[in-house]
Amino acid sequence: MTTQSTTARAAVRPRDAEAFGALYAQVQQFYAHQMQLLDFGECERWAATFTEDATFEVPTLPEPVVGRPALAAATGRTAAQLAASGTRHRHFIGMFDVSEQPDDTVRVRSYAIVYTSPAGGESQVHRVCVCDDVLVRVVGELRVASRVVTRDDLA
Repeated sequence: MTTQSTTARAAVRPRDAEAFGALYAQVQQFYAHQMQLLDFGECERWAATFTEDATFEVPTLPEPVVGRPALAAATGRTAAQLAASGTRHRHFIGMFDVSEQPDDTVRVRSYAIVYTSPAGGESQVHRVCVCDDVLVRVVGELRVASRVVTRDDLA
């Protein structure tokens, strides 16, 4: 897995602050909705926030997950394991670095903190990650075309 540093990425911003503000708000709402779908085990709906042929790369899997059916299946397995153990995960995502690209994609680099909450126990930080996403617009809505997740503890 490779990550791009902020200095290595060519940030292309919209021409005016109002347009950028609207895009930034749209990105924030997209991730807020997407993470809640994930945390509530809405696997099919979560997978639908990706393109049909999206790739999802995480350091805990030997190869990227490709396509919506595989994404839904992978998150379904995790949701079942969490439910069986009486544990909840909550994903807090933020610090969005948003840049529109000349090809009309939107690159978003963000930080994600995943909390784990066992039934009857204290919540604690499970993972601290960086997400590098490429978003595209599909019928006016944002979708993830690719996601690369790195973990601070595995760097």
